[in-house]
Amino acid sequence: MKRRLALKQLTAMSLLAMSGWMPQVYAADDTIKVGILHSLSGTMAISETSLKDVALMTIEEINANGGVMGKKLEAVIVDPASNWPLFAEKSRQLLSQDKVAVVFGCWTSVSRKSVLPVFKELNGLLFYPVQYEGEELEKNVFYTGAAPNQQAIPAVEYLMSEDGGGAKRFVLLGTDYVYPRTTNKILRAFLHSKGVKDSDIDEVYTPFGHSDYQTIVANIKKFATGGKTAVISTINGDSNVPFYKELGNAGLKATDVPVVAFSVGEEELRGVDTKPLVGHLAAWNYFQSVKNPVNEAFIAKWKAYAKAKNLPNANTVVTNDPMEATYIGIHMWKQAVEQAKTTDVDKVIANMGGQKFSAPDGYTIEMDKTNHHLHKPVYIGEIKADGQFNVVWKSKGPIRAQPWSPYIPGNEGKQGL
Repeated sequence: MKRRLALKQLTAMSLLAMSGWMPQVYAADDTIKVGILHSLSGTMAISETSLKDVALMTIEEINANGGVMGKKLEAVIVDPASNWPLFAEKSRQLLSQDKVAVVFGCWTSVSRKSVLPVFKELNGLLFYPVQYEGEELEKNVFYTGAAPNQQAIPAVEYLMSEDGGGAKRFVLLGTDYVYPRTTNKILRAFLHSKGVKDSDIDEVYTPFGHSDYQTIVANIKKFATGGKTAVISTINGDSNVPFYKELGNAGLKATDVPVVAFSVGEEELRGVDTKPLVGHLAAWNYFQSVKNPVNEAFIAKWKAYAKAKNLPNANTVVTNDPMEATYIGIHMWKQAVEQAKTTDVDKVIANMGGQKFSAPDGYTIEMDKTNHHLHKPVYIGEIKADGQFNVVWKSKGPIRAQPWSPYIPGNEGKQGL
């Protein structure tokens, strides 16, 4: 009886195969699952949703060009909802249940710190696409955003220069979590090395989702009466909208007190009236306004994808730095997998060092062979009335990352795994 049932099942499966229809489970060997771990709701959705979308665009592009080792990539999308413990739960789900080969995700450092123990325990592979505070180097993570010496330090050096306005006093304003606090610890040590006293540094933090910046902006204006002042902003998420609106309300112009932001790009400025913000700054490793053929193709591809998928406000979509870092990371992972001839995590890690990619930032950039970070160019841009950036300073070429800041005692000799 059992044998007869088994024969019937085999016959049915054969007929399905001949008809061209098979359940997804039977096609599993022809796909490679990849995880996308970004907040699609909550305070960080303003920044992270576009990273999910550009990841899907990149996956679609790779699949259209033959996939990875002849297999199609299949995205598994989860929403950790700007909830840091939920990031850990969702990463465990992706690695243990969904059996993804790699995860592309996280924005805030607190979300990255939340998932790290899971990736280490399960030997998963995470590509992290956002600038961060450094002071970390993990075997299971590739950091495609900037380390402090590829963003924060050059930005402050620019503010102190004659071209940048010659700032003598600094307001370190950030969201209250690990990235702003650690970055500002590094910046304070750097400013001390340049002779800036603590009395000329004001450090202020607000919670995630904070919306009332009236008192803070008033205090910045008061602090600025003591000498040429600049604000270094590590505010993250949707709090940037009320902060910039309050700058405009208070009439705090870039010629009076320039603000340089490390987490505000083209995407965040889409929701803000940028006219009062003209001249304020952002430091990144890529801007949409960078002119080169690779970037033109990247922008055109993204705009076409947004319209084809009917994304919200598809006619006004922009590219930004973490989107570019996501795009680079997925392509570099593909290259490493095909070089390793397997998605095995340890073998992919061994093949990631030295991977190169012609990037929209205008350079053929390289994954460092020892520290899991990209060599990246640095750009400082002024906000224009249309929400784009005019590049006012750039590095001579890609800069090698220093994950462990040399301005923090005890970090000497820590730059490799």
